Amino acid sequence: MIFGASRSTSTRLAAAALAAGIAYVPFAAAADEVVNIYSYRQPALIQPALDAFTAETGIRTEILFLDKGLEDRIAAEGTNSPADVILTVDIARLTNVKEKGVTQALEDETVNANLPAEYRDPEGHWFGITKRARVLYASKERVGDEPITYAELADPKWKGKICMRSGQHDYNLALFSAAIAHWGEEKTEEWLTGLKNNLARKPDGGDRPQAKAIMAGECDIALGNTYYVGLMQTNEKDPEEKEWANAIKVVFPTFENGGTHVNVSGVALAKNAPNRDNAVKLIQFLSSPEAQQIQAEQSYEYPVQPGLEASPVVQAFGELNADTLSLAEIAAHRKAASEMVDRVALDDGPSS
Repeated sequence: MIFGASRSTSTRLAAAALAAGIAYVPFAAAADEVVNIYSYRQPALIQPALDAFTAETGIRTEILFLDKGLEDRIAAEGTNSPADVILTVDIARLTNVKEKGVTQALEDETVNANLPAEYRDPEGHWFGITKRARVLYASKERVGDEPITYAELADPKWKGKICMRSGQHDYNLALFSAAIAHWGEEKTEEWLTGLKNNLARKPDGGDRPQAKAIMAGECDIALGNTYYVGLMQTNEKDPEEKEWANAIKVVFPTFENGGTHVNVSGVALAKNAPNRDNAVKLIQFLSSPEAQQIQAEQSYEYPVQPGLEASPVVQAFGELNADTLSLAEIAAHRKAASEMVDRVALDDGPSS
């Protein structure tokens, strides 16, 4: 049964999930002092912080991990949903849970004091707790140490030398949305066309395979998130990824009069949280300097609170001057960015 739901409630939830085309995975019965988490984040990345929360408060955590359909499942469960807290990555998914109507606003002095305003929903529906930068992976052998701006990715000097994953992926759409916020749609579309013309191949794969392509000489630079470099450098299960990471260096591009684009992993309070008080305590804890530090160390991300340090692995990448553009403003341009990617046929690859 889900988190200790009654048999009749469990049956209703299973039926709701089936109607929505969502897999139903029941949970074991839970104790009274519990907080139930629906997560897009891999449990291993957040477990150390959750263990610290339990040690401090005595409140146990239960996690349901889904790689897709999380919002739809909560919506299908309706008022019977056992979800207390939603953990997810990327501004697109954070805004999506809000737009799906499965979150509730939280106005909390502790949380707001811990997290800068640019990493919080203005209406209190989500909170960024760690951040990652959208940077360049650059060949150590073929790319010099000169700074590179985002605008320069459209410079013909990079023709045939850039790799990337799909332009429609959330990570790239967030970057393109930030470009619209900085430059406006006309200039951003010109830039996106230039970027397309500089591609070495049709966009493909995830961020890590772009590093592999650089090592293989297929391209010289690629767009990627910082934390993947840390994961590759420390991957004991697949040592080949260490070789990919060793072939690249991290370059922090910037916008004119701005910094390096960042995105977040974040948390939201579920709309019908049955253990609301415990959920608020967890969100307060996850926003704390202690928890930000734990999560940043575990996931090779950056804390969002100024003055906190990233792990030594991440610090070795160089200094991050994070763009201060509001994530809510970035999210507002996502639809325009997606339409633009299709309009310039970015995912078709270079024209010649």
